[in-house]
Amino acid sequence: MHFEEMLEYNKQFVDGKRYEPYKTDSIPNKRMVIFTCMESRLVELLPRALNIQNGDVKMLKNAGAIIRKPFDSIMKSILVAVYNLKAEEVVVIGHHDCGMSHVDTNALTETMKKRGIEEKKLNTLTHAGIDFHEEFHGFDTVEESVQQSVNIIRDHPLLPSEVKVHGLVIDPGTGKVDIVSKEN
Repeated sequence: MHFEEMLEYNKQFVDGKRYEPYKTDSIPNKRMVIFTCMESRLVELLPRALNIQNGDVKMLKNAGAIIRKPFDSIMKSILVAVYNLKAEEVVVIGHHDCGMSHVDTNALTETMKKRGIEEKKLNTLTHAGIDFHEEFHGFDTVEESVQQSVNIIRDHPLLPSEVKVHGLVIDPGTGKVDIVSKEN
């Protein structure tokens, strides 16, 4: 039912031309990419806590704001933002009380099985060379996780040296940010 409500709202939004205050082009005003967690508490809080308006940044999200491989989809998006969309800075923002902290991959596997995922499908990952536990494990501290993502971005062979990469942690209750890593 929520999906249908969204579609109805969208029709009214477009018909009423309520999109007009949000018009902008595709180049981020602040020349910045923010990579953060998909956490629902941050949808409005993070932009307001950092004074980010529509059109200011490219916003990328995944579970935990985690990059583990230099050529994953997030890193590809960052490179496109730098080369095609004039981004000059990248900010990785993790958050306290993250669902990816201390993920129990065995419990996750059991939950998947209870929801109908067959053991043979899980085994297919292993045969394809994918380590389920490596792909889905979380992190011990959000600061270490943010620093890991920052390091992968900073050390990327295709990232120009003048692009600055920073790391922050935000409190999803108050919006307060703490610096994990700042590049001068």
